Amino acid sequence: MSAPTNDSIGTTVPGMDAASSSEVISVMQERLSALLDLQLTLKHVHWNVVGVNFIAVHEMLDPQVDAVRAMSDAVAERIATLGGEPLGTPGSITKVRSWDDYELNRAPTVRHLSALDAVYSGMITDHRAAIARFGDLDPISEDLFIGHTAQLELFQWFVRAHLQDADGDVVFRNTESN
Repeated sequence: MSAPTNDSIGTTVPGMDAASSSEVISVMQERLSALLDLQLTLKHVHWNVVGVNFIAVHEMLDPQVDAVRAMSDAVAERIATLGGEPLGTPGSITKVRSWDDYELNRAPTVRHLSALDAVYSGMITDHRAAIARFGDLDPISEDLFIGHTAQLELFQWFVRAHLQDADGDVVFRNTESN
């Protein structure tokens, strides 16, 4: 399902027309929903991870939650700057969501980390697609998402580091993950 559109953009930034602004807002709204979903998923994992390396994983996740929360705030404020209305209610998230809900509850660290690897792969892939769409439309939003994607890639590296053996090979990976 596509992101809701803002049919009544009041104002936009100088040098950007309403049509370009609407397109960027639409893309950003879908990414905002994904970021809000990610921060809730990360906190869910934080509460439900158990087993080997529990404390390392548990403590690794809170800074990721905080960073993703800051990303979602920056995206919402950019949407507002462009004349849109950022939508962050649970209903708005589920309306635009094209991904399945996170399925694990209480589970061992390796299972959660493998599932998070797949979640991060999806987020990064979709953020990169958003960056490509912004192109000439809005270099400011493009820059914002480039920075966010770099952070998401770092977080995925943190997750993957827990899934590697002594040779550096990922020994447990969700088959849907890259």
